[in-house]
Amino acid sequence: MSVSLSGVHCAAATPVRPDLSPDLVAFAAHCRALLEDGCDGIALLGTTGEANSFSSVERREILEAALKAGIAADRLLPGTGLANVPETVELTRHALSCGVTTVVMLPPFYYKGASDEGLYAAYARVIEAVGDSRLRVVLYHIPQMTGLPISHDLIDRLRTAFPETVVGIKDSAGKIENMEAMIARFPGFAVLAGADPLLLPLMRMGGAGCITATSNLVARELAFIFRHATDPAREADVAAAQARINAYRDLSNSYVQIPAIKAMIGRRHGDAGWARTRPPLVAVDAAGQADLAARLDEIDTLFPGAMA
Repeated sequence: MSVSLSGVHCAAATPVRPDLSPDLVAFAAHCRALLEDGCDGIALLGTTGEANSFSSVERREILEAALKAGIAADRLLPGTGLANVPETVELTRHALSCGVTTVVMLPPFYYKGASDEGLYAAYARVIEAVGDSRLRVVLYHIPQMTGLPISHDLIDRLRTAFPETVVGIKDSAGKIENMEAMIARFPGFAVLAGADPLLLPLMRMGGAGCITATSNLVARELAFIFRHATDPAREADVAAAQARINAYRDLSNSYVQIPAIKAMIGRRHGDAGWARTRPPLVAVDAAGQADLAARLDEIDTLFPGAMA
């Protein structure tokens, strides 16, 4: 079975206005810029997108804004997983009603220590309640946030029960050996790296691509690596692209990552409002933003841009 989902997908950040409502105009413009930079898709309303700080109504509005801005439905991968089944069903049905068929779905994350049996029941309930053959689900493995790892046995059971629906996984745990094991065990299953430095080794072992935070800033380089990871003639260029990606990611991780990513996007777009976050996240202060800008200038001097 061939992998049906592949490429570089941005875990898009979500700008907010001074009243902390979603800035739909700025978000749509950012999505267009990401696609121009080489992203294959926009994975909106995930961790980097502060999804769990927005209401279900706001999440629907954000998805609709991207569509109204001309972003094709087949290039959008909204996060629809919440801590309860009914709202997960509601958001997933809404995406399908808009023509968006692929969603990224967290497990129901409030109750820690849930068994594979419980997680299977939750995912199965959602898929069966949605009841739409168009639906494609990318599981979201981020145990450092959810406290709920998605085991290989759970993946096996879900794929057996819903072979046309459960098509991939975003692995944000940062363990390349876990991704390698999934590639080996599940042919045709799209294994997507959630950490930018792991795209290159993942592609070289047969992975499908990535959904990452730093692609908000270095999508061109990630797209280059996706295209040329296994091309010996471009090995030096791939290494240069990876060095720039790593420098951007290391800088964002030197602060709290999501506020730092948003401040860095603001520098890119010339819009300081991008630095705003929703509580409980706290925006990078003015001194931090100045430090980030200076360090970004250094990175841009050392690692000057993407290759063709």
